[in-house]
Amino acid sequence: MKLLEGKVALITGGTRGIGKGIVEVFAAQGAKVAFTYAGSVEKAQELEKSLSSVTQIKGYQSDASDHEAAQKLVDDVMAEFGKIDILINNAGITRDNLMLRMSKEDWDTIIKVNLDSVFNLTKAVIKPMMKARSGSIINMTSVVGVKGNAGQANYAASKAGVIGFTKSVALELGSRNIRCNAIAPGFIETEMTAVLDEKTVQGWRDAIPLKRGGTPEDVANACVFFGSEMSAYVTGQVMNVDGGMLT
Repeated sequence: MKLLEGKVALITGGTRGIGKGIVEVFAAQGAKVAFTYAGSVEKAQELEKSLSSVTQIKGYQSDASDHEAAQKLVDDVMAEFGKIDILINNAGITRDNLMLRMSKEDWDTIIKVNLDSVFNLTKAVIKPMMKARSGSIINMTSVVGVKGNAGQANYAASKAGVIGFTKSVALELGSRNIRCNAIAPGFIETEMTAVLDEKTVQGWRDAIPLKRGGTPEDVANACVFFGSEMSAYVTGQVMNVDGGMLT
């Protein structure tokens, strides 16, 4: 039996990188999938088409950093799919710079997109999950949120905030059988890292104990664990998917 058979998952930022990997793996594991995207309608349609023969799937153009838009998204997904068993707050961006050069806009934008969005969608999904007395919320943080990184004070703060948020939500909702966990990816090779020169990428790989960059599927498999009954007694935790980077 597939690990997510019969479950409905809402995944933000589902048309590229880690998000796309999660959508594909969840579909393969039997989940019905609703995913969000910000820009490319064409990419969303391609993803729907590629997986429509495997499972029920639908893309929604939505901005989770907008509180009203997040609530409408959850309402729309509930109307289409009937329930939401799993929420994966994956969408995020970077605007890196040294503190001396970081603008207030760079700070505000990262906090809004990376942290406010997690609050907005989690708040919107709580009521239907509480009614069902079941649910798994999976928040994407980062190893940078655990250890910090020069030139990424805004990003690190947003991702560290996700960790604190995750642990608090786990404490609040555990009695309703709603679990909340976080995943902290390390160096994951996606189209975003493809623009880096090979020497830089190899330097990252050499510094990782497993001697390779991660794949979106590596992160997606961790999401399957947290979304399935395999983790029925796990909540409030942060799983590093980093090849041993923080060991």
